[in-house]
Amino acid sequence: MSEPDPKRDETEISGDIMDLENPMLDWRINTRVYEFLGAKFHPLDPVQTLSRAKWMTLDKTFRYIVTPNVDHIVRLTKEPEVFKPLYDAAWLSVCDSRILELLGNWSDIPLKAVPGSDLTQQLFDNVITADDPITVIGADTEIIEIVKAKYGLTKVYHHEPPMGLRRKPEAVAACAEFIRAHPARYVFICVGSPQQEMVAKAAMELEGTVGLGLCVGASLDFLGGRTKRAPKWMQSIRMEWLFRLASEPRRLWRRYLIDGPKIFKIWRDWIRTKQA
Repeated sequence: MSEPDPKRDETEISGDIMDLENPMLDWRINTRVYEFLGAKFHPLDPVQTLSRAKWMTLDKTFRYIVTPNVDHIVRLTKEPEVFKPLYDAAWLSVCDSRILELLGNWSDIPLKAVPGSDLTQQLFDNVITADDPITVIGADTEIIEIVKAKYGLTKVYHHEPPMGLRRKPEAVAACAEFIRAHPARYVFICVGSPQQEMVAKAAMELEGTVGLGLCVGASLDFLGGRTKRAPKWMQSIRMEWLFRLASEPRRLWRRYLIDGPKIFKIWRDWIRTKQA
């Protein structure tokens, strides 16, 4: 097969119908990208993002998707030296927040909310077959068994790293090596941010690693029914955060009541910088 044409711009393809069979199309190259609040975003909707993910096969070198939300942007602002290189190295960066979507649209940036948990469910429901190998970094044995039974999966490679992964470079390297040693079309990295992005970037830097890494946090907990999603009507009015806060107040009160509101100052400062 001939080499992909690096000059081919993905934005030549319009609408939701993607030319997935075209061997000349290399979606590692994403020239249509927006800088917003210190991170890069590709303005893809859920259907377009799923189409990109479906394009991945085991004969393609490893790359990864990140899904920044409000919490991620707040922490990126505090520690840009940690977060920015991880997001910059991602193949795709899509918005995982309806609040960021709204702020982006107010700033003339056409963001579409693509929750990582929705993308994960779409892949399991509509793309992954029972005999497809998948790799999971993080989660726990119980939730892995629930997901395996729910979808009849026969080839799930699971690696559960130690706590404190962010401060254990040898453990991050072990996760990356596990991904390389267990080739899978999709690799679900579920160890929280920035640990999951650290693992994904380390895997990408290993020669011979294949597949698509998805940095999707607690998505398997949602998929397996351990954690409930907000009703669709709450999601549509951008109140999913309130549902999660009410569901887990002890764990999430600080994220949503103290740290989360900082996004509005970050956005205001960003607007002033752009206007200066």
